[in-house]
Amino acid sequence: MSEKPVEIKLPANLFQGKTAIVTGASRGVGRATAVRLAEAGANVVVNYLKSEDEANEVVRECEALNTQAIAVQGDVSLWQDAQNLAQKAIEKFGKIDLLVCNAGIWEGAPIEEMSEEVWNKVLNTNLKSAWAMTKACAPSMKKQERGAIVLVSSTAGQRGEANYSNYAASKGGQISFTKALASELCPKIRVNAVAPGWIETAMVRPIFEDENYKQSVINSIPLQRMATTDDVALSICFLLSDWSRHITGEILNINGGAVLCG
Repeated sequence: MSEKPVEIKLPANLFQGKTAIVTGASRGVGRATAVRLAEAGANVVVNYLKSEDEANEVVRECEALNTQAIAVQGDVSLWQDAQNLAQKAIEKFGKIDLLVCNAGIWEGAPIEEMSEEVWNKVLNTNLKSAWAMTKACAPSMKKQERGAIVLVSSTAGQRGEANYSNYAASKGGQISFTKALASELCPKIRVNAVAPGWIETAMVRPIFEDENYKQSVINSIPLQRMATTDDVALSICFLLSDWSRHITGEILNINGGAVLCG
């Protein structure tokens, strides 16, 4: 599978002077989003949990695009770590304008076999982290003329996913959380979510070692391809930017037509 970016550049002044935090930014969608934000002029705070080397590489990629970036370790499902991440951003850049709640894991089991540990781990990482980061960042964001938050949800939050009920619940929770926050934080802060389907990432590659299964998934997608991380990153940047200044409380589906939501 390829994660080749779309061959188009974002305007260098799209996020000029803005500070963006991206959680789970050492790889995958988070990494692609951090780089695109830097390309468009934002200073970027790259959050990571364990992958320090990868996070530092993302920082270098961002800096090569003539912006500033820092890597900050933290488990953003923990309030204290989320608060520390927001504080590090303010100490370095003076403010927070943009937040991407991307940190997430995909781990499940049949319901009768699912342990309390696995249930809590997924709900905390995917959903509680969005609460913690929004709570930590909102005070600074409200001081700015305007701000934007994007949560990275999933088609699983819209239609469920057998044997991953915890994951589906966490992503469905993100969707409801998005809509609630959109009303609560307006008019200064817009809040939206993206809901990707299958994405070409390291997380799913082991599943697609079975070529027949991989092809069956592709066949189920009307556009006959899976999204790349850059496809998702560009959609996130759209929702963060003034291109979408009159959009809030929306769920942007990035699934190639696999799930058609009204």
